[in-house]
Amino acid sequence: MRSVLVSTILVAIVAVAGLAIPASTSRLTVVMDFKGPWSPPAAREMQKESARILSPAGLSIDWKMRGEAISGGADANFVVMTFHGSCQFDSEPPVYDELGPYASIRETNGEVQPFGDVDCTRVVSSARYAMSGSDFDRQNYLVGRALGRVVAHELVHMVTRSEDHAHGGVQKAALSGRELIGAPLPLELAEVSQIRRALAAAQFQK
Repeated sequence: MRSVLVSTILVAIVAVAGLAIPASTSRLTVVMDFKGPWSPPAAREMQKESARILSPAGLSIDWKMRGEAISGGADANFVVMTFHGSCQFDSEPPVYDELGPYASIRETNGEVQPFGDVDCTRVVSSARYAMSGSDFDRQNYLVGRALGRVVAHELVHMVTRSEDHAHGGVQKAALSGRELIGAPLPLELAEVSQIRRALAAAQFQK
């Protein structure tokens, strides 16, 4: 009886927070195309972090490498994320002072396309400069967290076909290095609702 009561309370808390458990889940395949060196542990954490952020909106992600997707065939609902530069924590980081976006989406005639580009060198650099002390003992984990938040941000743009940003959370127009590796950075309630509407309208694969 106690376990049932606890479960009921947890569900109620989630609902009050505006993140009620979705009745159904839509699946999206993300095809990963790494153009430079990358860390498997960081990539795994990237996938976990993106999933944590997007799951309240009812979106489940299947991850595939580019070669795997080509040989096995990708699902109808898929996007391609191309990772440029070094997607790993390097002992001797490159000098990288130029300002710019962590990632971008592609457009055709003003319409958002299912293709995105991540500047790993810039993301890893921002994460590195935000680290201190024991953070360096889990550098791959934090690099993966940072990449996961950047990827989740771009996936929201692709799924909703919108370039809009939020006032807070992972969908802010700009994120600091500390925000990339620090405390949880969820979607705001407005973005959760927007994603659910987009998934329903697109009739994504269940």
